[in-house]
Amino acid sequence: MLNNIRKIVLISGDILCAYFSLFLTVFFGFWGEFSWQLFNQHLFPFSILYGSWFLIFYIFDLYSLNLAREKFLFYSRVLQVLIFGAIVGIAFFYLWPAFGISPKTNLILNLLFFGSSAILWRKIFYVLFSKTMLVNVVLIGKNKRTLQLAQEINNRPYLGYKIVDLSKGKNSSNILETSKIKNTFLADLKKQKVDILIVGEALDPSSKITNALYECLKSRIDFLNLSEAFEIICGKVPLDFIDKNWLLDNLKEGEKKFYDKSKILIDSVFAIITLIISLPLWLIIALAIKIEDKGKVFYKQKRIGKDKKEFLLIKFRSMEENAENGKAVWAGKKDLRTTKFGALLRKTHLDELPQLINILKGNIALVGPRPERPEFVRDLEKQIPFYHLRHLVKPGLTGWAQIKFRYARTLTDSFEKFEYDLYYLKNRNIFLDLGIVLKTFQFFFRND
Repeated sequence: MLNNIRKIVLISGDILCAYFSLFLTVFFGFWGEFSWQLFNQHLFPFSILYGSWFLIFYIFDLYSLNLAREKFLFYSRVLQVLIFGAIVGIAFFYLWPAFGISPKTNLILNLLFFGSSAILWRKIFYVLFSKTMLVNVVLIGKNKRTLQLAQEINNRPYLGYKIVDLSKGKNSSNILETSKIKNTFLADLKKQKVDILIVGEALDPSSKITNALYECLKSRIDFLNLSEAFEIICGKVPLDFIDKNWLLDNLKEGEKKFYDKSKILIDSVFAIITLIISLPLWLIIALAIKIEDKGKVFYKQKRIGKDKKEFLLIKFRSMEENAENGKAVWAGKKDLRTTKFGALLRKTHLDELPQLINILKGNIALVGPRPERPEFVRDLEKQIPFYHLRHLVKPGLTGWAQIKFRYARTLTDSFEKFEYDLYYLKNRNIFLDLGIVLKTFQFFFRND
């Protein structure tokens, strides 16, 4: 709740920055000739443009409350946003001149004013909320999973959580053991302004510890078990918590019928529109592949789809022909089998454009778990519990695991990536899908 309020404040500040920058743009752009009539003439078209810029802000995580902590990443993202904003502005005013204005210098001025004010606002926002920016949590019960959660929180401050150490002992790992809970427990929580208690072990309902935790309800402190904490904080479901009872309680497939039918329609419309818009790019890519080695333009590979049905996934060829010699191997980060132009295709993820055909054929969805090869699936099902659950839904061109985790190149990677797939299986809906699609645009600036 607190984070949502902070994000509303952050967005509201951006809106004020946008319209203040518009005022400065009109004032200095029409130096000596400023009038409110001129300002009103620019108000509506620039309001539409600002809406697209705020969407770009969201895509590039500029509404992440802790991005300002990572200074290099913060300024890199701002630069990317300004470049995209300039491209969108040029396209908006010059390719669709429907508003009677065609700002040249003014568009550049507006970008500079808005970019500067947005950066300054974020610095002010961070100073104002630095002490209350993070949600204070206490982990109770030291075990393998609480240690893992503590590590994830400590290594990823941008998640927005801070572990409060109530044990006050050396090498405590910031985790409070149940045996060290004292009579001053509630007072300590209030003093440290703790927001959430995460209980990492089963407790005896009649024990003093349980009674001590019960008293915390009066202080409006939220309680989470480990499974809930991993879902909310990390966006994944650890396999340690999964059994058949969990599956029956959480995978409500019967409630997804309307969503599944709506998704088919949305996927088809998206694929057709994107296919038409990107067709010139297809011709350029095909020509470049042919010029490089005169080989085949497309590469087809067997993958496993919904209900474990095999299909041929289509991609632009990015490797040398016959690169595998009939044997399936994990793709490396710097794969020597990749062609020079193929490396560019992979870096920009443009090699995946032909999968739009797979969407139209019904093999895959726009959003879903990554489709894996039959050889890998056979091995992974033997080693990862409940791995077959991925095949309850269509695989996707993009997905929750793809935007949250790196490309899986090992068994360990696939194990963790499946935990993100489980989160998606449980929580999938149209709005989550939309967020995943928007975040996927970041792939053009990532090299996984």
